[in-house]
Amino acid sequence: MARLADYFVVVGYDLDKRGGSDGQGRILQRFPEKDWEDNPFPQGIELFCQPSGWQLVPERLPPSYFVAVLTDINSERHYCACFTFWEEVDSTQKSLHSEVDEDDDSGSAQPEQLFAPRSLVLVSRLDHSEVFRNCLGLIYTVHIDGVNVPLETLIGNLLTCLIPIAGGSQEEESVRTITLGAGDRQVIQTPISDSLPVSSCSVAVLFRQLGIINVLYLFCAALTEHKILFLSSSYQRLSDACRALLAIMFPLKYSFTYVPILPGKLLEVLSTPTPFIIGVNSFFRSETQELLDVVIADLDGGTVTIPECVHISLLPDPLLHQTQTALSMVLDPELEVADHAFPPASTQPSTLKIQDKEIRAVFLLLFAHLFRGYRWCLHIIRIHPEPVIRFHKAAFLGKRALSEDDFLMKVLDGMAFAGFVSERGPPYRPIDLFDELVGNEVERIRLEEGDNHKMMNHVKELAEQLFKNENPYPAVAMHKVQRPKESSHLQSRHTSFPHLDEVTVQLFIDHAAAKQKTAPPIVKAEMKRMVPSGPPLGDAVDRNGSVLANSARRLEVVRNCITYIFENKMLEAKKLMPAVLRALKGRAARLCLTQELNLHVLQNRAVLDDQQFDYVVRMMNCTLQDCSHMDEHGIAAALLPLVTAFCRKLGAGITQFAYSCVQEHMVWTNMQFWEAMFYSDVQNHIRALYLEVSENEQPSSVRNARVQHGALEIASEQRRLWPTLSKDKQQELVQKEESTVFSQAIHYANRMSYLLLPLDTSKNRLLRGSALGDVESVSNSYVTNSIAGSMAESYDTESGFEDAESSDVANSVVRFINRFVDKVCNESGVTNEHLKALHAMIPDIVQMHIETLDAVHRESKRLPPIQKPKLLRPTLLLGEELMMEGMRVHLMPDGREETSGALGGPPLLPAEGAIFLTTYRLIFKGTPIDPLVGEQVVTRSFPVASLIKEKKISVNLPMDQFIQEGLQLRSSTFQLMKIAFDEEVASDLAELFRKHMHKLRYPQHVHGTFAFTVGQSAKMAVEQKGKDKNPSLKTLSKNLVKSAKKTIGRQYVTRKKYTPPTWEQRSSLQSEMDEDEISVSEEVDQTSLTLSSTIKSSDRQTMSSVVERACCRDYQRLGLGTLSNSLTRSKNEPFRISTVNRMYTVCRSYPGLLIVPQSIPDSTIQRISRCYRQSRFPVVCWRSSRTKAVLLRSGGLHGKGVVGFFKSPNAPSAGSSQADSTSLEQEKYLQAVVSSMPSYSDTGARNTLSGFTSAHMSSSDSTDKLRQPKIGALMKQVMGSREDVPGTFSRGGQRARVASLSQPRASENDQDSPRGKWGSIRGTGRLSTYNADVGNRLSGKESPQANGGPSETHFLRPQRAYLYIIGDKSQLKGAKQDSFQQWEVVPIEVFDVRQVKASFKKLMKACMPSSVVVDPDTTFYRCLQESEWMCLLHKVLQVSVLVVELLDSGSSIMVSLEDGWDITTQVVSLVQLLSDPYYRTFDGFRLLVEKEWLSFGHRFSHRGAQTLASQNSGFTPVFLQFLDCVHQIHLQFPMEFEFSQYYLKFLAYHYVSNRFRTFLLDSDYERIELGVMYEEKGEKKSQQVKSVWDYIDRLNKKTPIFFNFMFAPEDGEVLKPYSYISNLKVWDFYTEETLSEGPSYDWELVQGKQEQTEEGDRPDTAAPTSQRRIVWPCYDRRSKVVPDAITKLLQELQGLEMELGQVSEKWKDTWDKIKATQRSESKLESRVSEPLITVLHERVYLKDSMVGSAINLSLDSEGSSSSAPTGGMSGRPSTSTLYSQFQSTESENRSFEGILYKKGALLKPWKQRWFVLDKTKHQLRYYETRQDKECKGVIDLAEVESVVPGTPTIGAPKNIDEKAFFDLKTTKRVYNFCAQDSGNAQLWMDNVQSCLSDA
Repeated sequence: MARLADYFVVVGYDLDKRGGSDGQGRILQRFPEKDWEDNPFPQGIELFCQPSGWQLVPERLPPSYFVAVLTDINSERHYCACFTFWEEVDSTQKSLHSEVDEDDDSGSAQPEQLFAPRSLVLVSRLDHSEVFRNCLGLIYTVHIDGVNVPLETLIGNLLTCLIPIAGGSQEEESVRTITLGAGDRQVIQTPISDSLPVSSCSVAVLFRQLGIINVLYLFCAALTEHKILFLSSSYQRLSDACRALLAIMFPLKYSFTYVPILPGKLLEVLSTPTPFIIGVNSFFRSETQELLDVVIADLDGGTVTIPECVHISLLPDPLLHQTQTALSMVLDPELEVADHAFPPASTQPSTLKIQDKEIRAVFLLLFAHLFRGYRWCLHIIRIHPEPVIRFHKAAFLGKRALSEDDFLMKVLDGMAFAGFVSERGPPYRPIDLFDELVGNEVERIRLEEGDNHKMMNHVKELAEQLFKNENPYPAVAMHKVQRPKESSHLQSRHTSFPHLDEVTVQLFIDHAAAKQKTAPPIVKAEMKRMVPSGPPLGDAVDRNGSVLANSARRLEVVRNCITYIFENKMLEAKKLMPAVLRALKGRAARLCLTQELNLHVLQNRAVLDDQQFDYVVRMMNCTLQDCSHMDEHGIAAALLPLVTAFCRKLGAGITQFAYSCVQEHMVWTNMQFWEAMFYSDVQNHIRALYLEVSENEQPSSVRNARVQHGALEIASEQRRLWPTLSKDKQQELVQKEESTVFSQAIHYANRMSYLLLPLDTSKNRLLRGSALGDVESVSNSYVTNSIAGSMAESYDTESGFEDAESSDVANSVVRFINRFVDKVCNESGVTNEHLKALHAMIPDIVQMHIETLDAVHRESKRLPPIQKPKLLRPTLLLGEELMMEGMRVHLMPDGREETSGALGGPPLLPAEGAIFLTTYRLIFKGTPIDPLVGEQVVTRSFPVASLIKEKKISVNLPMDQFIQEGLQLRSSTFQLMKIAFDEEVASDLAELFRKHMHKLRYPQHVHGTFAFTVGQSAKMAVEQKGKDKNPSLKTLSKNLVKSAKKTIGRQYVTRKKYTPPTWEQRSSLQSEMDEDEISVSEEVDQTSLTLSSTIKSSDRQTMSSVVERACCRDYQRLGLGTLSNSLTRSKNEPFRISTVNRMYTVCRSYPGLLIVPQSIPDSTIQRISRCYRQSRFPVVCWRSSRTKAVLLRSGGLHGKGVVGFFKSPNAPSAGSSQADSTSLEQEKYLQAVVSSMPSYSDTGARNTLSGFTSAHMSSSDSTDKLRQPKIGALMKQVMGSREDVPGTFSRGGQRARVASLSQPRASENDQDSPRGKWGSIRGTGRLSTYNADVGNRLSGKESPQANGGPSETHFLRPQRAYLYIIGDKSQLKGAKQDSFQQWEVVPIEVFDVRQVKASFKKLMKACMPSSVVVDPDTTFYRCLQESEWMCLLHKVLQVSVLVVELLDSGSSIMVSLEDGWDITTQVVSLVQLLSDPYYRTFDGFRLLVEKEWLSFGHRFSHRGAQTLASQNSGFTPVFLQFLDCVHQIHLQFPMEFEFSQYYLKFLAYHYVSNRFRTFLLDSDYERIELGVMYEEKGEKKSQQVKSVWDYIDRLNKKTPIFFNFMFAPEDGEVLKPYSYISNLKVWDFYTEETLSEGPSYDWELVQGKQEQTEEGDRPDTAAPTSQRRIVWPCYDRRSKVVPDAITKLLQELQGLEMELGQVSEKWKDTWDKIKATQRSESKLESRVSEPLITVLHERVYLKDSMVGSAINLSLDSEGSSSSAPTGGMSGRPSTSTLYSQFQSTESENRSFEGILYKKGALLKPWKQRWFVLDKTKHQLRYYETRQDKECKGVIDLAEVESVVPGTPTIGAPKNIDEKAFFDLKTTKRVYNFCAQDSGNAQLWMDNVQSCLSDA
């Protein structure tokens, strides 16, 4: 029985403390005045009576009632029922009041009457809200209506009223009628079960206020320990809402702060860090706004606000949906039938009280579902004296397959669940509704899951029970309580509440107490019983059956493999091993493994031999690898006894156990795992303890029946018997249990030391943070013992501090075990003496174990190492050296499917081998682990210089025990290496590898790159000498200045005879000047650079290099000017070669010689350059041979330059006059460019619009008009929307054709051969794809736009501008257009290099994903799209095509974007490539790259991050993007390019590889400074090719690998590729992979391999061999396995010739014979009469300008006859028998030729040579034989002083006339020749002499 009310309190307004705005309350009286012993008086009641503050009000308010809840220090809840009414403040008090207030508001009028609140409060531990309302109401009624009953009697009766806490079966116990003595009667119904909460109808009301979803959010927030705040303007509603939330949480109890009504004065409680459920009046809403982590539920508005930073885990999915459905069926039953045509008549929801119970029933079922089977995961670790129970969380989650579920994890970790376990864990106690549900109705709940109606029936049954619990006897609910008369509280005059007589009330209380003492005690029989556990938890996964579909076969494999191991059939076991390791990914297989291994353990021990031991350990490791650290499936638990059972003998008395090899797993460092294991073992032992006891007492028949009992049943039985046992017996049982726990603790201290101490205790493995419990990444610093044998001795004994180290390990292990022991022993009640003993024991256990391990470790190192695959050594290039010996690693598969076997076939990766770091590359070479492909060799390599990202990873090896350290390396050549270091590689060695790699990747200086260090030792000792060979910048500049001075004042007559310019590199400059018309100025001008033949040879050579390198040969070819200032020429030469930048002073990043308009002096150029970024002023880089339009390039304009530049002429100038003059000079410069165009200079008028028009009309080239319509459309597309660009496009309707002039009739032949060609493979003949369209365009109709975009828009101008300036939109803002200027600005949006960098990163990830893609959002095409790489290509191509269109239509273009070295270079190069067929040949493309990319200063080093300095700038592949664009064009026009796609890939690879010096450094200036630019001839002799072009030329002579067999160009063809993204293809350079040989771009390596394999394959011809071969997509290079048709035909031809015994001809000669016949035919019908070009089917030969390319340079000095053409490939069999360089004879001028004997240099013999006199080139060349294409040497006739008859010398050919000898004297030496006879000699002398006189 309990008191209905503990205290009655009267609280009033405290008038004495009135001050300021807030009043206070004070307790006027309380009864009883003494505290109850069992229940002290709660503090702070006066705050809770008026939660919003105590205030006086001007009018009387109706009485109010609510229940507040206070929680005391013992977390007992006190219910305070507050009944408040308002009393008038009497006049004396008021006068006091006004005095106090005078200072404050003397001016304001006082209200006549004030009312003060008074509260009657009942404090009780029982929550009978309605009863309290009635009692307090009665007291108020008696007071206000003046009923004739003393108030003291009422209060006395109230305080002495006793009622039962929870009812039993008898009626009088659960129903109690009470009366307070005022003629009233109330029936109190106490709930039947005390544990079920009472909710009346508060839950239903809460759902009505907030709705289903909101309440579910609150429910989940409360369970996962978030802070919850209710707001409402009604206090009673706040109380009800909080009570409702607690009711639906049953069976969990809320254990944090719970304040349903929080007074305003205590609002700071809301900022407490702990969770809470609190209610606050909406009056304080504003003060709750800044709470960031509180979920706020507004009951009046029906909203729940969840802050951003709060994440509420919701119920797991099927449950959430079921709960929502059930709730909506309870709350809104009409919803289900709302759509029925004939809805049933009555679907009203139940009454509120019943609905309330139905909702609670839904939540009860929810918990029954969530906690189903929880009793099977309870560990009972003590039964007596009190049960101690722990919950095995991991096992519960694992069995329920919910280990990933966030919500359940948080609930099980929460305080509420801990309370649940301690309250409901004990097996013998009273049970309630929830226990029955979980125990007996699990099956029913499972069956109802899908069936809503069955579920609703169950809900209704439960609701009935809940209702009955609250209202056991609804029939007797008769109340008789008086209420005050209506509106009695409004009566004008009230007596105030009287002061009560304390004595009277106390008498009542004392009387009742005395009576209670004499009454007999009430004994209530507790209904204790065994708690039902419910059905055991089956594996949830098994029920779904999904995982077990094919596991039976896998389990069979696991069983067989274990059987083979124990039967010692090792070969069989080895075959099955990979399959077993794959199978062990599944849980069933892992459990099967533990069971099978268990069968082979006899008496806790199983001794194995080495190989068996290794296999068992490997399987254990694989099993543990996939266990989470929680071990929710109990697999680590099952293995724990096994790892201490399996062992092997290492030597006399030394045994190694399996645990020393399986330590490397997270689970062993997880404290919860050890606790769960310990408790589970303790439970088993205690169960055994009681089973023994009972067996001894019971007869045998009963004994068998009892064996089945679980621990909980036994515990329950023991608890039932406990009270009946004698004291001694009880004591004995307690001691037995305690010692059981103690012995287990010792056992576990041993076990933990086994698994935590590493085999090699000198290795500091465990110190991964402060203590072991931190689950950090796991290192792999120790090894299975047999493997340890293969570790180098040095790694292990390197430390001299083994003791110190091991003591560290020991300490950390001891600390960890101590923490464990403390925790479990305190929980399981081990005595203090025992605990102390344990603490003393642990260090000894650990120390002892360390000693044992040392012996094991010593012995294990003596074991023979496991046979591992031999490390294969890679083949290295000449000069490439190993930096580190190979380290054993595994190459892991990445996200590319081909290697992993996902596309069929066995997986090539993972492969085991070694990684080698050389001065040039990173190479992996090894063999696949999969035995089916074990004999293949896998190679993956990339240049160190191309490494762009390296990160450490930890890798799970499928075959091995440990998680290994690894590295993931990405290279910009599209290679990804994921390597895992083998155990034998010490971690410091791996670190050393990384350091070396970084040093090689980012050398201090460009001299550290492979291109420079090659062939030297890695120390680079030769570096200094190497540098001095090259002319440094100083010597170069000296030479330049000297030569300039020498020639001043001399005049030379320029040559009369003009031969077409040929720009081959030669060793002298004189002839260059003559032949190339580099004229010498006639005026003496200090700045002009004049050259003469009197310049010293070395100076001349230097200058020649400058002239050569400045790409003059190209300018000469294009007719772009001369190297002079002479005015005589300027009339007919619009451009000149300026030397203003010869010292690189004007612009560091430009070449030394530049093409500028003839009329612009150098001084102007220097001034103009300042307006441009990086001083990159506009220079001409190409000129159309047909329209004479020029292409200029420059950097973007500086900000201030822009404004001045485009100012309209009328606007008054801002700024200084200097700025003005600069902008005028800029205009003059552009005007000079415009004037250079023939179409402009033809017209008389220069600057008027009419002149403009007439120029346009008089232009005779009608094809210009032909193409006009298309340009506008392109412009529009490139520039974006029209509005952005003022005055560029026509605004008045898109079809406005301004000026019909621009569409004249075209002549017939124009229609036949349109000059442009849009992308396609052309069909036969010359029919272009766009023929049909031409007619449309001519007739003025719209043509379909091929290149994307509408084709209608034309320029606003009647005709095009002469010069278009393509600039960056952002720079050109505010630029005005001037209609009288002849240039027009085209602002376009371009991307910056940051975008390129970011895009490339994403492209890499798309092409080389690091792991297999599972997410559909990360597929290859999706990633490719997100990288936007194709969009960038599209933009570049689009702009380039626009420029080509404009150039082709006769306008000049100036490209002026960013700094002028990235996008500008891309656009300018592509434009030239598209416009000029020459650049589509080998020589032309080389020249294009040298000119536009190298000379014009693209920052290769900076963009490629080649050195330490540029490391931070990151890798930005601008050049790669250009090559990709060329590749796209190549795909669309495969017959227009002389080079193949492979050539582009080769350049793409080597531009980042740093193998050659070509793409190093950022500009010519830097190259000269380092002396890289002009290697001297002597150096050229060396085997090492330093330029990629030389290498390509040498290779080209051997094999047609770079040659495009479809090459058949059309004359003067302008290409216009499609640039739409749909027309672009992903370059296979990004995705192709050749694992058989690695990248094929280092040709020597690949060739070498090829021949070796071919030789190796021959001996097997005895067996019948198949002609077929399997070609793997990622392994073989298809082009090699399946050669192309032409190669194959040539091979067959060669084979046939050998059979016939003929000498096989060179394939070029054969080709030429065939061509000769064709050429004679084609001459008859030839329409093309251009003298320079002969179109061959396979190559364009520019007759005069293309003799021996750069390779000849390296071989052309007379002493170089010994230099083999193979270069770096000498010594290996070469394929030169099949291919030889096809250098056409047509392209050489052989004026006179024949055989001569030549005496070698000093002490060398005479040799017979074939000599060729070339008048055009002014050279005497000699070859070994007539057929030979390889020139052995060149004598430059410019150096010849005389030719005279000679005399025979020693060793001269015998029997030859003396007159046949003649000598040739040059400035360097004398050559002795001998002809066949004297006549022949005379002929030679005459020919040479005539050449000399001609010169």
